[in-house]
Amino acid sequence: MNTNRREFLKSLSALGGATLIAPATLFSAEPGGARKKIAFLGTEVRTHSHAQHFLDRLAMGYGWRGAWQAPRLEIASVYIDQFPKGDLGHERVRKYGLKLYTSIPEALTLGTGKLAVDGVVIIAEHGDYPNNEMGQKLYPRYEWFKECVKVFESSGRSVPVFNDKHLSTTWERCAEMVADSRRLGFPFLAGSSLPVTRRMPSIDMPYGVPLSESVCVAYGGVDSYDIHALETAQCMSERRKGGEVGIRSVLALRGARMWEMLAQPDRETTRRLMVSALTRSHNLPVEGGYYTDPITVEWARQVFPEATAYFIEHLDGFRTTMFLVGIRDFNYAGLRADTGEIVSCQMYLPMPTHGSSTADFFHPLTRHIEDLVLTGKAGYPVERTLLTSGMTLAAVESLHRGQVLVETPQMKVRYQVGPESTFWRD
Repeated sequence: MNTNRREFLKSLSALGGATLIAPATLFSAEPGGARKKIAFLGTEVRTHSHAQHFLDRLAMGYGWRGAWQAPRLEIASVYIDQFPKGDLGHERVRKYGLKLYTSIPEALTLGTGKLAVDGVVIIAEHGDYPNNEMGQKLYPRYEWFKECVKVFESSGRSVPVFNDKHLSTTWERCAEMVADSRRLGFPFLAGSSLPVTRRMPSIDMPYGVPLSESVCVAYGGVDSYDIHALETAQCMSERRKGGEVGIRSVLALRGARMWEMLAQPDRETTRRLMVSALTRSHNLPVEGGYYTDPITVEWARQVFPEATAYFIEHLDGFRTTMFLVGIRDFNYAGLRADTGEIVSCQMYLPMPTHGSSTADFFHPLTRHIEDLVLTGKAGYPVERTLLTSGMTLAAVESLHRGQVLVETPQMKVRYQVGPESTFWRD
């Protein structure tokens, strides 16, 4: 697509609803009921790496609704970028009888020079990659995606693509990836496992209700677990009346400055929702296994003095606030503007070293990957992850520039999910 930078950036505001170019390719089943073939691209396969989790499930199967689900796709090729100490990549290739290729184009073409698979899975998370000046890990998600796009263009056809977690490390690259998928007409699924993992209680935000704010209280680092927390909030917020309209600004604050912001008079709703989300946690730091003080904002300030928060303003006046504190789970709370009711739940993320040996929160996302390739349809809009990637990028910039407000006029992205859009209830 020949276009200059100004024309490309102007087109981004249309991403929410317009069909940008060619219609999507039809993805029909192969003759004789043969399983559809995927190319699996991973940065490194070691114990508990994302590539290990997804490769094992796609090759061996996974627990699903009280039974064992055999793989519904065939892994036709594997590309692994790094083989660190403790590597499991070579062992898994032998165990599952897979074919390891030395380049991404070879993996997509199976060495034929033309696209020869029905789907692509990009797991560019974990591995030894440099950081930029803002502290972002430069995983090769964009670069790998663009290699896939080149194969699609040279082959004259495209196939569904899944991209794990963030899209990339700049807004222009993130938006370009989405624009490429629209231009070539292939389904593009991306993001975190949190929106589709189990919820306690098992709820969705009622569809089409007016909301005033969403809060997620979670844990982890900036430019890593923050994307999980933002997707936890966004998958609920996007169901509000009118859908998503885009982001006006992002402010990231730490420690005392964060708590000062939260104490402002116009943050009463944020405070209420923070407490509600905290009460959904199974991992609050209490003494001897018992509460010794009521769970309040003041309690949280004393227990988590160095917490980090992202204060996000949407273009319709809606607010998203994300807190990273010292707990070990992801907890959501949102306020209905019509009834004053708080809707809250925990989105279950049992870490492999924290109460679970199987990390079964990867099962539902694996299911979505399979459905993406089998049906040729993404289970939810990629615009969700375009915006959560953008929120993360703006927050990283805010912290890098000294905890200042970052205006985000480029994030004027509208999208709306349907009432049937929901998470997997395994």
